[in-house]
Amino acid sequence: MRILIIEDEPNLRRQLKRTLEGAGYAVDTAPDGEEGQFLGETETYDAVVLDLGLPEIDGLSVLRSWRAAGQRMPVLVLTARDSWSDKVTGLDAGADDYLSKPFQSEELIARLRALIRRASGNASAELVAGDVRLDTRSGRVTKAGEPVKLTAQEYKLLSYLMHHKGRVVSRTELIEHIYDQDFDRDSNTIEVFVTRIRKKLGPEIISTIRGLGYSLEG
Repeated sequence: MRILIIEDEPNLRRQLKRTLEGAGYAVDTAPDGEEGQFLGETETYDAVVLDLGLPEIDGLSVLRSWRAAGQRMPVLVLTARDSWSDKVTGLDAGADDYLSKPFQSEELIARLRALIRRASGNASAELVAGDVRLDTRSGRVTKAGEPVKLTAQEYKLLSYLMHHKGRVVSRTELIEHIYDQDFDRDSNTIEVFVTRIRKKLGPEIISTIRGLGYSLEG
């Protein structure tokens, strides 16, 4: 899953990036509203962490612009403002959730997990495909009740497919959602990771739809 952080305070921005990367997300960052708005319009994200008090363009204006343009990615508003009126304004502008500073990293991650699950139509923290289960809270994957060890990139790919179970996901979409913007998109690593996952979880877990991409049923 790929996250965009728009935060002008350098130390907090770096801390958030490290925290979310440690939780298994691909992360892009922007230091102001202008760059953040551009990234949100031109790149693909599973969720955005958006500060309201931004230079260049304020966070509410960025959010309103995205929603007016039909951008539907979940947005978690992050701000030092804690009055009820600011919360209402942010939610009315199109935010999906709201977290006031200071906050605990665990709560931020939990809220993002919930936003991403809801956006993909999954109510439970545990994703299931046949006898394969993926716990989004712990990152634990099991097959027929037995733990399976995946690398970080294998986990990211499997997680994205399980969040979007039942539909065909193109190679381009997978690259856009599990890597940050600096990744070489001509790489063949997706095919390599699919092969490795099949070896660990069984050849039937991921279907190749020729010319279109991959599908995970279940």
